[in-house]
Amino acid sequence: MSNGKPAGSEKKIAAGVCGILLGGLGVHKFILGYTKEGIIQILLSLLCGIGAVVGLIEGIIYLTKSDENFVAEYVTNKKGWF
Repeated sequence: MSNGKPAGSEKKIAAGVCGILLGGLGVHKFILGYTKEGIIQILLSLLCGIGAVVGLIEGIIYLTKSDENFVAEYVTNKKGWF
């Protein structure tokens, strides 16, 4: 814990903003350490264009979660999608 925030919460803003702005490139997945999911996201963008929509939705979800919920779901439990 640093500054009263759970370890891993520092990735929340970066992953959320990158999901919204660069969702189709899967950058937010790579920030969270999800290499396989990041590659799948890039392929989804190239093959059918849905990767950007998924990234936008995930970015919004990341930013609306509390730090504790974000860390529990995406850092601790490694939830790869939504």
